[in-house]
Amino acid sequence: MKKTLGCIRRADTDFQLIGDGDRIAVGVSGGKDSLLLLHALSLYRKFSHKNFTVTAVTVTLGLEPFDISGIRALCEELEIPYIVKETQIGEIIFEYRKEKNPCALCAKMRRAVLAKACQESGCNKLALGHHREDVLETLFMSLFYEGRFHTFHPKTLMSRTGITVIRPLVYLPESHVKHMLKTLSLPVVSSPCPANGETKRQEMKELMKKLRAIYPDASERLLHALQQDHYDLWQKDQ
Repeated sequence: MKKTLGCIRRADTDFQLIGDGDRIAVGVSGGKDSLLLLHALSLYRKFSHKNFTVTAVTVTLGLEPFDISGIRALCEELEIPYIVKETQIGEIIFEYRKEKNPCALCAKMRRAVLAKACQESGCNKLALGHHREDVLETLFMSLFYEGRFHTFHPKTLMSRTGITVIRPLVYLPESHVKHMLKTLSLPVVSSPCPANGETKRQEMKELMKKLRAIYPDASERLLHALQQDHYDLWQKDQ
């Protein structure tokens, strides 16, 4: 957990992600990334000596099976409030719209529900569990499918809602997320999404794997490039 907390602290310092008085909602999908983020932020409250609260929020897609009892038990153990928002996003995307590339629309709809949950619960920030490889995979998707250099920023204001999205795990390698999953025995919920494992992001994940086989430090080099001021992608807060 030391490395996880260290990466959160580095991201927090570089981008001023968390401040005193923040009320943070953690989007908990049931995957390893969001569960580790939830666990780590519960510890970071003490480690950072910052006064902030944490609330877990899960948005269901209306797809089965999706057993959240393990997440609920974890929240009780960590003494974190747990909110569940039931939706039919899965039915809308796969049955009504029959989307061939569903991920972008699904993410947009889930983000809207999460933002509303933040407003209803009095949270001013929404924390998402994107790790280092998520950053780089998004960069590659933007390059190959949109023809531009772009990826998400560690801190983004959702102007329509006033909610700030933060991504405290952006410096953490996915390999360490997997390690912590086993170490902490996190209650991962298998994704019921029909497109799971057959997405453009999965293609980029395989591409990154091949790149690292040839250039072992590829991830570190790419992340370093993102932070160069003249690329205007990841400016650090002064």
